[in-house]
Amino acid sequence: MNQPVVLLYSQHQFFCQKFFKSHNFAFIIFAIGFIFLIKIVICLSNLECFSYPSLSTPLVLLMQVLPEHIKGRGAQQNNDNPFLRHHYDTTESEFLDEAWEPATRTQVFIEHPKSILNRVTSPDVPGDYSLNPYQGCEHGCSYCYARNSHQYYGFSAGIDFESKIIVKKNAANLLDATLRKRGWKPTPIMFSGNTDCYQPLERTHQITRQCLEVFNRFSHPVGMITKNSLILRDLDLLSQMASRGLVHVYLTVTTLDEELRRKMEPRTSPGLRRIEVIRQLSEAGIPTGVMLGPVIPGLNHHEAADIMKAAAEAGACQAGYTYVHLNGQTGPIFEQWLRQTYPDRAEKVLSQIKAAHQGKLNDSRFGLRMRGEGELAEGYARWFKLLRNKYFGTRSMPSYNFEAFSPPPPTTGQLKLF
Repeated sequence: MNQPVVLLYSQHQFFCQKFFKSHNFAFIIFAIGFIFLIKIVICLSNLECFSYPSLSTPLVLLMQVLPEHIKGRGAQQNNDNPFLRHHYDTTESEFLDEAWEPATRTQVFIEHPKSILNRVTSPDVPGDYSLNPYQGCEHGCSYCYARNSHQYYGFSAGIDFESKIIVKKNAANLLDATLRKRGWKPTPIMFSGNTDCYQPLERTHQITRQCLEVFNRFSHPVGMITKNSLILRDLDLLSQMASRGLVHVYLTVTTLDEELRRKMEPRTSPGLRRIEVIRQLSEAGIPTGVMLGPVIPGLNHHEAADIMKAAAEAGACQAGYTYVHLNGQTGPIFEQWLRQTYPDRAEKVLSQIKAAHQGKLNDSRFGLRMRGEGELAEGYARWFKLLRNKYFGTRSMPSYNFEAFSPPPPTTGQLKLF
């Protein structure tokens, strides 16, 4: 009964021996194994060691392989745009014709908007209008709330926001036309409500300076807030406007720790340089304040005393602050940056941010989103008030001069009869 089985086995053994000899099967096995070994080595070479913050960290995050840090950029990824039907996927590299590389050079896009002023409806922001000469910001702050607005143009809130900048070339002409309207009444206009008006591209395009020249000709009040020392280029215009009570300037100082500054807001001016800008503006008679923002617990919250003391000694006449909140795509962008840059404290920082916003990173509630709530946020508010009383005393910003507003005669077009 076993004979057919033995015969079948003998035939199978004979076939295998013949196959090994004729096709060099052993060599084929060796080659496949060698290729597989090379792939394992390549994968291991791409891994980066990072510490596990705590046992509460989600398993998915612990298993992620963090990419190499992109120098000079705050965001380390391009998030999906929720307004687009399709998105790019770079995770399956074997299906890509070329390896995906993030943008390292800034691209400029020209826009010709029909209007340049944006009405401010938020009770958290002073002023009635804001003016943004640029969309997107090369400063690359990892926490920036303005990242979400870049998605309206079809770009990502991540690397696109700081590498694909939209320039509004006709901003000064639009501003001139707006201020000439018969029903226009002078009211504070803020540079800028969204992105920094003195970001690096301003050095060549000079749109902010052109708009300042319009405000100066019209004797119209304007407020400015920036993180860049480039504002000193326009010291001549600012001095003229300050002499008529037409300008307020704020320098945002997030940190005096240069290592943190280079990682968190890589293309901004150093913190100590911003303090020096406050000094030079104040000495020129320009009302200048300091803005601490955003306050991030576990990263820069402890620097309030040093920053306010330095700013007050430099001549700042007022101080304010904003507490971090991470709405929309800014949340995952900041979290990815934090876990990659400071993995040892990421969980602590994120949990303290959430503690100020009802257990979430995002917060859209007027009155609370920029101040936070809970023990940490309220404790910081009390500390800030004490520091402001100690270093600034009764100092304050002077009032705007709205009476000086006077539209100049038009240089082109129909002249007025009366």
